[in-house]
Amino acid sequence: MRRPVVGAAWALCGLALLAADGTKAPGAPTSQSEHLEVPPPPFSEGIFPCSNCHAGMTPDRHRRELTAMHTDIVLKHDETHRWCLDCHDADNRDVLHLASGERVPFDESYRLCGQCHGEKYRDWRAGVHGRRTGNWNGAKTYLLCVNCHSPHQPRFRALAPKPAPRPPNRTMK
Repeated sequence: MRRPVVGAAWALCGLALLAADGTKAPGAPTSQSEHLEVPPPPFSEGIFPCSNCHAGMTPDRHRRELTAMHTDIVLKHDETHRWCLDCHDADNRDVLHLASGERVPFDESYRLCGQCHGEKYRDWRAGVHGRRTGNWNGAKTYLLCVNCHSPHQPRFRALAPKPAPRPPNRTMK
């Protein structure tokens, strides 16, 4: 005979597995084409739109070290296999592109990140990774990956440990 508590626990585990399996978690968008509310990407001052500088340039698709501009960008994101034009569109610098060649605006950069970081993307959409605000089962605003991670150096820098909190004073009055 099964106890109801055990049955309920298995049911909850099943729901967690369904959500972890990529099926729709409560309030999660259902398709790639569904637009998510996100704040604008944190562009560097004076850099966007990229076409201000790149409009008249012929794209150089060869992997190389940048020496004329963007020399402050150090790629530490699978740098042995990746470089700028794996994500940035060569013909329209004001957008990114997926591996399929589909162009995506910067405010949908989560789709680009999700191609390689599928598990994090799934968790982000479900509200487990990253930050989102709004209603549990309604409108939400998601932070983009780039609001927390630099796309060129996404690993967080180590934080200096802080001292332990002081225990509360528990004296009775």
